[in-house]
Amino acid sequence: MATTTISSSLITPSARALHHRRSCCRCPSRLSIGAAAPLAFTAARARRRQLAVARVVASSSVLEAPEEVAARKLYVGNIPRTVTNEELTAMFAEHGTVERAEVMYDKYTGRSRRFGFVTMSTAEEANAAIESLNDTEVGSRKIKVNVTESFLPNIDRTAPEPEPVFVDSQYKVYVGNLAKSVTTEMLKNFFSEKGEVLSATVSRIPGTSKSKGYGFVTFSSEEEVEAAVSTFNNAELEGQPIRVNKA
Repeated sequence: MATTTISSSLITPSARALHHRRSCCRCPSRLSIGAAAPLAFTAARARRRQLAVARVVASSSVLEAPEEVAARKLYVGNIPRTVTNEELTAMFAEHGTVERAEVMYDKYTGRSRRFGFVTMSTAEEANAAIESLNDTEVGSRKIKVNVTESFLPNIDRTAPEPEPVFVDSQYKVYVGNLAKSVTTEMLKNFFSEKGEVLSATVSRIPGTSKSKGYGFVTFSSEEEVEAAVSTFNNAELEGQPIRVNKA
């Protein structure tokens, strides 16, 4: 059988180029480029990480301590149910820059719980709002404005808060069917509209902060007791009709 030998001189330039491309994986120049690419990528990623850390450090320098935030956040209680977030904002905007205003709503009924929170831009503005708005009337209701106590260091938040000392009296009413969210302060403020409230208390399960659903309010006269019963029996407190009668 005859053997055909092809001389290298007969390989065309295009054939040589094809041969070179097929064997490019063994090309020293290509190997050096491939090895440098991961190094460049790693260096770029390191630079991005350094920039991110720098941004975090820069931003952390302007973060406020929790107690400073609490000094700007106000509790607004006993507001009419019709007050909206926008109206609450407008009410406090006269005394500074309002960063946030929020009326709290019952998650089941969707009705206002008659209180909310307002965050001012500075503690000075918050104090000015308290001085101007606390105990003023909004929609025939006397509102309460004070600084929140959201920052309480070294306190076990799972433990029940101590109740104010209850001052008993012969002029006393029983208040039943209280919503679980009603506090002693809320109960006292609610009945203050019809007389001088000496004291109030919401009964709680011993050792816990859970309400038993009833409480007592004491007054300085029999007339105030009569007025409280006739006015507030079946009235709504925290979205729930309450029962009021002489204790």
